[in-house]
Amino acid sequence: MASNPPSRAASPKLRTIRSDAPGSFTCPADVLEAAIEGLAGCDETVLSETVCGGILDPTAVVEWVDRAKRLLRFRVDPAELRSEVPGIADGLYKLLEQVDLPEGGPDAAELTTRFVANLVKLREQLSHDVEAAYAGDPAAAGYDEIVLAYPAIRALAIHRIAHELHSYGVPLLPRIMSEYAHDHTGIDIHPGATIGSHFFIDHGTGIVIGETAHIGNHVRLYQGVTIGATSLRDASKLRGKKRHPTIEDDVTIYAGATILGGDTVIGRGSVIGGNVFLTESVPANSRVMAEAPRQLVKGQDGEESMQLHWDI
Repeated sequence: MASNPPSRAASPKLRTIRSDAPGSFTCPADVLEAAIEGLAGCDETVLSETVCGGILDPTAVVEWVDRAKRLLRFRVDPAELRSEVPGIADGLYKLLEQVDLPEGGPDAAELTTRFVANLVKLREQLSHDVEAAYAGDPAAAGYDEIVLAYPAIRALAIHRIAHELHSYGVPLLPRIMSEYAHDHTGIDIHPGATIGSHFFIDHGTGIVIGETAHIGNHVRLYQGVTIGATSLRDASKLRGKKRHPTIEDDVTIYAGATILGGDTVIGRGSVIGGNVFLTESVPANSRVMAEAPRQLVKGQDGEESMQLHWDI
């Protein structure tokens, strides 16, 4: 005969829960009021003052750039484009109306028209990036796999759009777009970075490309590459100056390499090996690599050192 389960009273660790419990918590009124008063108003903190000055909803920017990205990647049917392109134009115009465009420059309508006129160019740029991915990655089974599945293409589609708007002098919107791409792909490209044709990022996670970087045509990067700036204690002194390297045409940079500095130029046709750290220029057709690590292998007969070598 089965024994009865122990009663709740027999177990001091169990707490009786009333069947009519609401399942919610009511914070004390004085604590709530103090929090509300402390959060309200536009004084004392930079964050509060910024928000009170009127701030753009980033969700609207993300929705628009996602729609524009899909247009570049997937929309080819004329009937569909006749409804989609005007929607892209209207959405961009509404976003541009919410930011402070440069005084004396083109207004929201003119910039929107310019962007729509350049959609074909943006599609061609992205198509060249797809070609570069297929040429550079033997794992790619076809162009469709690259268009649909490669994070680099998603990141580059957004970058091509964001850079176009950045080149018009549009504030804030391009940076929201680039950080959205960063969040979703792990690829961090500042919208100010200038990137040439047939750009290929393999794997992509951990890529950083800074605002004033110039990257030429047919450049290939692997995961974990940083094209960044050297740092000063007062970094504001560098604002507005070229802080990031120039990478010339036909350069390959392997995983984990770090290249820093606005005066640093990686010459055409060079290969930068994995985990290299560079803060100075190298001439065209250079081969730069870190010293091969000394591996220690311990077998049954004791310890044996082994030096690994490879060609890049």
